[in-house]
Amino acid sequence: MKRKIYYLALALTAAVISSCNKLDNYAPPSETLKGRILDANTGSPVQSEVSGDNGSGTRIKLLEISWSANPTPLYLATKQDGTYSNTKVFAATYKMTAEGAFVPMVQTNVDQSKTVEVKGGTTTVDFTVSPFLEVQWVSGPTLNADGTVSAQVKVTRGTTNTAFQQEITDLWLFVSPTQYCGNNNYDNRYAQHITYTGLTGNDIIGQTITLKTTGGALPTKRDWYFRIGTRINYGTKQYNYNEPKVLTIP
Repeated sequence: MKRKIYYLALALTAAVISSCNKLDNYAPPSETLKGRILDANTGSPVQSEVSGDNGSGTRIKLLEISWSANPTPLYLATKQDGTYSNTKVFAATYKMTAEGAFVPMVQTNVDQSKTVEVKGGTTTVDFTVSPFLEVQWVSGPTLNADGTVSAQVKVTRGTTNTAFQQEITDLWLFVSPTQYCGNNNYDNRYAQHITYTGLTGNDIIGQTITLKTTGGALPTKRDWYFRIGTRINYGTKQYNYNEPKVLTIP
């Protein structure tokens, strides 16, 4: 009897090992998926924040529809320059959208998602979207005599869709010692933050606004990066940005 139990246990162990070996034979994700999120008004990549996979900035949403009609969403981060690239994606068919501070690609009676088969090494998928706001440099950043820095900006609506023209809530001049400048990375000693109540923020639309660093003179003999961000009272209140600029303080 003991011998029978022994051989039964041995057979079960062999079966488990065989099963594990089969699971280990699946190829790891090795496809590359990359692309850009483009501004429908300018054709340029949409400026965002770093680490968009956590919902703080632009991100790519993937629904793998190869095996399920109701898959769990996967997300890819984007860079702050509006591009994305991931080299560890499983070969499959995906329904793809971009999410960020722009008119949603999927709404009631609207579906601008893309169905894409990812295979063969590198797949490139671009998205064209309408930002809530356009943020344009007018001048600067410029070093002032007192060691502060000024910049001028113009903010306009990025969409004519009134459902996404909520009031502007705040405007920032972000300051950082690195190029990764934005709401998730700035030096609060020098950044200027203007908040608006009610509809007062809408008064800045189309106007040239002058912003200036706070906290006195910036430390010298180094590079400082500047970027302007603003947002509307919609959803998770993500920021629209212009591109960062660098100024060397002598």
